Amino acid sequence: MVSPSNPITSTAFLLYLAFLLNLVSAHNFSELFHSNWAPDHLVDEGNQIKLTLDTASGCGFGSKRKYLFGKTSVQIKLVEGDSAGTVTAFYMSSDGPNHDELDFEFLGNLSGEPYLVQTNVYVNGTGNREQRHTLWFDPTMDFHSYSFLWNHYYVMFLVDGVPIRVFANKEEVSGVLYPKNQTMGIYGSLWNADDWATQGGMVKTNWSYAPFVTTFKSFQIDACEFSPENGTMIGKCSKVKQFRWDKSAMNGLSKHQSQQLGWVRANHLVYDYCEDTVRFPEPPKECLG
Repeated sequence: MVSPSNPITSTAFLLYLAFLLNLVSAHNFSELFHSNWAPDHLVDEGNQIKLTLDTASGCGFGSKRKYLFGKTSVQIKLVEGDSAGTVTAFYMSSDGPNHDELDFEFLGNLSGEPYLVQTNVYVNGTGNREQRHTLWFDPTMDFHSYSFLWNHYYVMFLVDGVPIRVFANKEEVSGVLYPKNQTMGIYGSLWNADDWATQGGMVKTNWSYAPFVTTFKSFQIDACEFSPENGTMIGKCSKVKQFRWDKSAMNGLSKHQSQQLGWVRANHLVYDYCEDTVRFPEPPKECLG
C-alpha cells in the first residue's frame, strides 16, 4: 500500500519504476550526442560522461537528432560539496529566437544545504514560468533519474518517475501557446552562473573547490525522431497520433500520480511563478483553473 503521507516511498512503486526504466534500453553517449561546447572539459567513459567546470570553462553536449513528443530520461549525479554558483542543466530546446524549451536546472549551493531544482517552460520564445523544488534525497550521493514526458496533452517533469510538475495544454481553452510544433534537441551542460544561481547571486563560486564535476549516464530516448534529410518524422511517428505517448490513456495523470504530485507540492515546492504576485499582479492565464 502507498503511504498517503509520502506516496513516493512505496516499495511496490519503486519496483514498478525499475520495471518501467528497463522498458527502453539505455544508450551510450556517442550513439545519441556530441559535444557542442568545450569538448576538452567533457570526458566520455562509454557508459557515462563527466562534465567539468573550472576557471577556464564549463561544457555542454547536444543530441544528434531532434524530436517531437515522447519521453527522454537521463541519470545524473550532481556536483558534490560546495557547489555554490554552479548550474547543471538537462533540457530540450528548439532553434531560433522564438524557440520552445523545457528545462531542468540544478542550482548549486553551499556544502550541506539542499540543491534547488528549477524547471521552466518556454513557448515561442517566452519563458518566465519558473518553479523551484528541493528534493527528497541528496542528489550528489548517487545517480537519480530526471525525465521529460511530452505529448499533445501536457509536459510532465519527473524525478525518479515521480511527477514534480505538469504544464498542461490549455491552448484551445485559454489561448496560451503550447509547445507542439517545433522539434527539440536534447542538451546537457555545466556552467558558472554565480550572478544569479545561489541565493540570487549573493553566494559566489568558490574556485578553490574546482574542478566541479557532474556525471550523466543511462540516456533513454523514446520519442518521435525527426529526419533532417527529408524534413519528416521517422517510422512509427510519421503519424504522431499513433505514437503511444499520445494515446487517450496518456491524456492526464493517474490517481497515484496526482497523489505524488500533491505530496511534492506540499513538501518540496519552494517557488511557483503562478503564486508570485510581485512579478505577476495578474496571474498568467495558464495558472488559472
